[in-house]
Amino acid sequence: MIPQSGTRFSEKIMVKQESSYDFRPVTKKDLPMIAGWLAEPHVAEWWDDPATEIAGIRDHIESISVEPLIVELDGKPIAYLQSYDPHMEDDHPYADQPFGTLGIDLSIGPPELVGIGHGSAIVRQFVEDLFEEGVPRVIIDPDPANIRAIRAYEKAGFRAIDRRQSVYGDVVLMAIDATEDDKDLGAD
Repeated sequence: MIPQSGTRFSEKIMVKQESSYDFRPVTKKDLPMIAGWLAEPHVAEWWDDPATEIAGIRDHIESISVEPLIVELDGKPIAYLQSYDPHMEDDHPYADQPFGTLGIDLSIGPPELVGIGHGSAIVRQFVEDLFEEGVPRVIIDPDPANIRAIRAYEKAGFRAIDRRQSVYGDVVLMAIDATEDDKDLGAD
């Protein structure tokens, strides 16, 4: 359907396919901006108290097990993304995943950028980068009630592999593998 202005609906509203994101490490200067994002209703619904979360992110800046990142589009910060290795923490609830697996979490900051395709596009690009680096599997664990996030992750290629109750609460554990046909490897 083409609106009367002559612009296609998808071109006007949705993220363009050629959108490319940059990922840079979080610095202490980013913490007030992230705190502002954490206070936004669309983020606050899924994260803990902003002060607690900021303290954790501050700790992760120097961490070897968690990599906190700012996602930029055209040089402007638009999201917080972190990747983590569940095998580098004692008793991590996802340590049962294959060795080399990384987990990710994503929150888009500005509310006007939610629901128009950035989530799946950011995750897809970041996961492709991780696969190029040799990561065999990437996991993500949205709250089962966060239907928007689950749909975005499915659009990025993730599939639900488990439903878990852990220190993170009730989650849908989702995964994407570098080789989706790995069960066929070695078979003639």
